[in-house]
Amino acid sequence: MILNEIWFILFIVIVGGYLILDGFDMGVGILHMVAARTDGERRALLNSIGPVWDGNEVWLILGGGVLFAIFPFAYASLFSGLYLAFMLVLVVLIFRTVALEFRSKQTSPAWRTTWDWAFSLSSLVLALLLGVAFGAVVSGVPLGADQEIRTNLIDLLTPFNLLVGVTTVAMFAMHGAIFLIMKTDGDLQARIKRFLPYLMGLFVVLNTLMVITSIALELPFTERYLEQLWPAIFPAAALAAMVAVWFLVQQARYFYAFIASSVMILLLLVAGAIGMHPNLLISTIDQAYNLTIFNAASEEPTLIVALVIALIGMPFVLLYTAGVYYIFRGKVTVDSTSY
Repeated sequence: MILNEIWFILFIVIVGGYLILDGFDMGVGILHMVAARTDGERRALLNSIGPVWDGNEVWLILGGGVLFAIFPFAYASLFSGLYLAFMLVLVVLIFRTVALEFRSKQTSPAWRTTWDWAFSLSSLVLALLLGVAFGAVVSGVPLGADQEIRTNLIDLLTPFNLLVGVTTVAMFAMHGAIFLIMKTDGDLQARIKRFLPYLMGLFVVLNTLMVITSIALELPFTERYLEQLWPAIFPAAALAAMVAVWFLVQQARYFYAFIASSVMILLLLVAGAIGMHPNLLISTIDQAYNLTIFNAASEEPTLIVALVIALIGMPFVLLYTAGVYYIFRGKVTVDSTSY
């Protein structure tokens, strides 16, 4: 049983790593056509994430691998009803990557503008889809006794799920703006600084509305927070981290503001996970059909072997990530070899 709990924690940490790291990538993409006005400024934005974006997406692969190997029944159930949604996410991921790589291959303004819009819109759609997916998971899905989800992409677009999606877009845009302020200078940096307070305010309003709506709808994951006191520590800590972001931005301490923003994202994910625990998928048909970290998990030998592999491999992932960010620290520069 303890192995299941350990893997649940590791899964949340890995997903949190993806949201934090690829989250600011998406934020840069969302702001790409809003903050940057010239070809040089747009190249600067692309080069701010150019050395790290592919490494950031490694965390998405790790998360998918854990779900497939450790919680295969949950993995199978998700694809039983959400296959089209996952394929759409994959298409957007590919399109976003292609746009980033193809954009500067030609000097034609029309060519570059087309790929600029492709990169920006695909980043926005990806953030929206991830938020909608998270909203669907915490609010519940029509999971039957046969462990199949009977729904489609349109049915997932409920008002609550869309609210979570829009909130995610605002959160990543704010996170990306803080990152860009650290990496840029001049008029571009000044423009992003003017945007940031509005992005922060929008996220706070949307997130507050999301919390109120989840309580009003009496969603299953809110029950633990209404019945017990201790879980409230995590959303309270997330609120404190957001307040810290605000004060640090006012003091122009943007590196620490970025750290606080990252902590907030992780705490919000943890708050949702605690509300869900021990469930991975909540059935809106019958709670008896819920898939948990126990009935959806692989056999114990698999959990043990996978944990050993993770303990060996994760330090290398962390070392690589830290190394890349250290090597490419400082303000972004644009030259003939840049994006």
